[in-house]
Amino acid sequence: MQAVIRPVFLVMRCCVCLFTQSLQCSPSKMAAGESNSRSSCLNLSNSGALGNLPPSNSAHSSPASNGGVVVAAGGMNRGAGNANPRTGPENGGGGAESAVRSTPSAHNPPRQSVCPSGATSGAASNMTATPSSSSSTSSSSSASSDASAAVASLPSSPASVLVYREPVYNWQATKSTVKERFALAVGSAVFDAMFNGGMATTSTEIELPDVEPAAFLALLKFLYSDEVQIGPETVMTTLYSAKKYAVPALEAHCVEFLKKNLRADNAFMLLTQARLFDEPQLASLCLENIDKNTADALAAEGFTDVDLDTLVAVLERDTLGLREVRLFGAAVRWAEAEAQRQQLQPTPENKRRVLGKALSLIRFPLMTIEEFAAGPAQSGILTDREVVSLFLHFTVNPKPHVEFIDRPRCCLRGKECSITRFSQVESRWGYSGTSDRIRFSVNRRIFVVGFGLYGSIHGPTDYQVNIQIIHTDSNTVLGQNDTGFSCDGTASTFRVMFKEPVEILPSVNYIACATLKGPDSHYGTKGMRKVTHEAPATGTKTCFTFCYAAGNNNGTSVEDGQIPEVIFYT
Repeated sequence: MQAVIRPVFLVMRCCVCLFTQSLQCSPSKMAAGESNSRSSCLNLSNSGALGNLPPSNSAHSSPASNGGVVVAAGGMNRGAGNANPRTGPENGGGGAESAVRSTPSAHNPPRQSVCPSGATSGAASNMTATPSSSSSTSSSSSASSDASAAVASLPSSPASVLVYREPVYNWQATKSTVKERFALAVGSAVFDAMFNGGMATTSTEIELPDVEPAAFLALLKFLYSDEVQIGPETVMTTLYSAKKYAVPALEAHCVEFLKKNLRADNAFMLLTQARLFDEPQLASLCLENIDKNTADALAAEGFTDVDLDTLVAVLERDTLGLREVRLFGAAVRWAEAEAQRQQLQPTPENKRRVLGKALSLIRFPLMTIEEFAAGPAQSGILTDREVVSLFLHFTVNPKPHVEFIDRPRCCLRGKECSITRFSQVESRWGYSGTSDRIRFSVNRRIFVVGFGLYGSIHGPTDYQVNIQIIHTDSNTVLGQNDTGFSCDGTASTFRVMFKEPVEILPSVNYIACATLKGPDSHYGTKGMRKVTHEAPATGTKTCFTFCYAAGNNNGTSVEDGQIPEVIFYT
């Protein structure tokens, strides 16, 4: 399906009325684009040399000779790069209107030039209208004679002197209403350049092979009537047309329509289009929607149709709300669809090939050993060396380096917060396999993402550590991570993060637990039973209350010990 432009230049003082009539001629056919592949057109009258195109003040919509839709539209007649002065009773041009009814002919005489002395301009004598059907020779002759007589009777007037104005590129983009656009001719800088600029075409028909007729009609309706005609089936093609022909006001309407209709099941499709059309605000909204509804977005039919760059952009995010093993499963589904698009067999080797960089963005170290063994390890997508390296990461200490990201994803937005429960640091806290534990509760719902722990007093050292949060009443482990950290020998705290955020409810008791393996470390003293964090922007207060955890806790208490810092989101 393609659109065709046939240029006709209009007298702007009557363009609004006539174009409105034209839109009412065959809207159903134009909107449908005609089921037999008809194309949209702009009908331009026969033109002379560049810059001497005969103008018309008629606008109409009629079937094109090739079965398409012919839409007449135009702008101000130009001579030598200057706008023609208005001709009318107010400036002595009372007879010019009769010239509009003349029929164009291959033998039309050349337009008269404007004389420096103020002699009669030939602009009015050459104003022709494009016929919607063939006219009789006698009618044409008569109309032309009347027009010539009318123009001949026009007196010389200073108003016929042309005034040169420096052209402003894309002035249409600054005009948001049809009234403003018509005051300066047409509503698109691209059309202006096509028909009036230095590279203006002299062809009577211009094909637009990449523009859908329905979208082109929506563009024209907006340009000449401010009517916004957007639907789910046409919004993307209309957005493309608006961008191609530099109509930012219509672009904004299309983007707003997409924002209002953004859902989890179309977020990936819209993200692809937003990246294609360079709409960063829409792309950001799509990514936020995917963060909040990751499972539903990945389950949507359109997910497997996205391009590799879009898949990579999503997998790079730290804010996806889904376990890593399910992200791997979604990536495998995408790889199978991509292999089919590339006419490849869906073998493990081809899946790895089409995934490319996306495979390295799957955070295999965040899986449990059971998840990894049941899925990725048996998929054939990973190499034997990668599988062995990851199994060693899960099972031995110190953990070997792996080629995959082990930074936890946090599906929370906003600013990270932390509290410190000690006011002083001392030296020499030993470890013998017993866990350091402290009980705590909060006054509002939060998500704990990690702890800050003290490191060695003997200089740079590596520690192995298991961190947990346990629900006190049920003794249920709500979150844990078996990992390690490196310290530099200072009295600072060192971050150890959970694989996923742990939800903490208000007025419920939990136990923070850390089991370290390594040399003696620093420890905190002069602990506080209550610690309050106040958000700088909102003033919201989060109050932690710490209590002694019954049982063996390696000596950690409210007053002294390990686990000095809690890292969380509200």
